[in-house]
Amino acid sequence: MKYKYLFGPVPSRRLGMSLGIDLVPSKVCSMNCIYCESGATNNLTLERKEYINIDEVIVELDQFIAENNKLDCITFSGAGEPLLNSRLGDLINYIKSKYPQYRLALITNSTLLYKKEIRDEIKKIDLILPSLDAVGEKAYLKLTRPQKDLTVDKIIEGLIAFRNETDIEMWLEIFFSPGINDMDEEVDRITEAVKKINPHRVQLNTLDRPGVIKSLKPVARERLEEIAEKFSPLHVEVVAKVKSKTTDSAKINDIEDKIISTIIRRPVTANDLAQTFGVELEIVLSAISKLINNNKIIEEKLERGIFYKVKK
Repeated sequence: MKYKYLFGPVPSRRLGMSLGIDLVPSKVCSMNCIYCESGATNNLTLERKEYINIDEVIVELDQFIAENNKLDCITFSGAGEPLLNSRLGDLINYIKSKYPQYRLALITNSTLLYKKEIRDEIKKIDLILPSLDAVGEKAYLKLTRPQKDLTVDKIIEGLIAFRNETDIEMWLEIFFSPGINDMDEEVDRITEAVKKINPHRVQLNTLDRPGVIKSLKPVARERLEEIAEKFSPLHVEVVAKVKSKTTDSAKINDIEDKIISTIIRRPVTANDLAQTFGVELEIVLSAISKLINNNKIIEEKLERGIFYKVKK
């Protein structure tokens, strides 16, 4: 079965083998972050509605789990902000009732957590992975380009409230971009806010795949290590590369569809794809060559290697 709303499972840096669920179309979001690997936001909004039919998502999920059980986690993520789907709570309740054996995670940009009704709606998840990339107004606006009614104070207030109201594990991600939020003054602002939030973990990240702004560069690992020291005594780590997991490549018969399904959400390298699907690199390269020849995908050379994107 070809899935419309599910992707993966992928070997996540943070979650193990994670089955992703898209809950909004690409690219519906409350921010238009300059580093987003899913591309520029074309519907910048705070409006909640059933952007993707949750009943259709459930049909796909039931079908997938009936055929696959090598999962660590089910994750709400994808190419937009999952909390914008007004029936997210219904889906959480369904999964926790029918598939309690899987950890349920939410990756969010934190922009809607200031609303108590939304915080209450997601209290059955096991793990929340929110983000807070800047605290100073200049850095916040330049990095995230938010919907006009959003303020960084609202975001911080929502994170503090969620942390105080629940025991749900919180891993707070901070994305650093050189010259925008990696200077000492801004790092100090972020550190002060994060200590008030008091997440279970702080995870520092930087550019790994191409973002919206093509000239954007990663922050050096040495600088990230220096920044990490400022968060003491909180548990802080620089996000590491995931290790690959292998499966029987002979079972991969729909590799081209899997590649399209993955890179339509974010550009990736051939090595990323091989890790994602647990197949030999040669198999991925062969499929990529065919897709390029059929004018379905294109390549882009960047510092970390050649990335593949769906041709528009």
